[in-house]
Amino acid sequence: MRIDLLLLDVDGVLVHYQRAQRVLHLAQALDVPTAHVQAALYDSGLEAAHDSGTLDGGRYLAKLGELLGVPVDVGAWIAARHAASQPQQAVLERLQALQVPIAVLTNNGALMAQALPTLLPQLFPALQDRVFCSADFGLRKPAPEVFLRTLAALRVAPGHTLFVDDLFANVRGARAAGLHAETVHDGRGLGKVLKRYRVR
Repeated sequence: MRIDLLLLDVDGVLVHYQRAQRVLHLAQALDVPTAHVQAALYDSGLEAAHDSGTLDGGRYLAKLGELLGVPVDVGAWIAARHAASQPQQAVLERLQALQVPIAVLTNNGALMAQALPTLLPQLFPALQDRVFCSADFGLRKPAPEVFLRTLAALRVAPGHTLFVDDLFANVRGARAAGLHAETVHDGRGLGKVLKRYRVR
């Protein structure tokens, strides 16, 4: 088989993500209780609205500031995302050695695309204009349509795409869309998948 694109998840594949650490970092930076940040981001449905594209980055940050009673700028948001995201170096090293093009599809809001260049500088410029978020489409993985729309934007056929994610539900959705897809959690797992599909 011919693989023309490696499509990657972010949280759980490219980085280890800890939501509690993100909440704590933002709370400390803004000098507000962690419980208030948790409530504003998640209990209110604000984060889900950003991830779905209902709120763009500017309106999302403005609403978050209203809920917390203190302004929140994009720098503070990205810094908290960084604090909660530990890059998986073994995965990144394998990706840097590849010749096949790469792209990202993540269930996140538009601000995630702004955070990735500084969070994962090793993968840029290879990922420049190749980061797709659920907010871009108003759809979340594992919906098969979100994979198809991502590949349409990249002009790559599903049958020539290999997708990796840490959640099997998302792998199943990709397969339903006609992609090759596998579950990956670390560099060793990625190496095995790349070898199986003869991706270099």
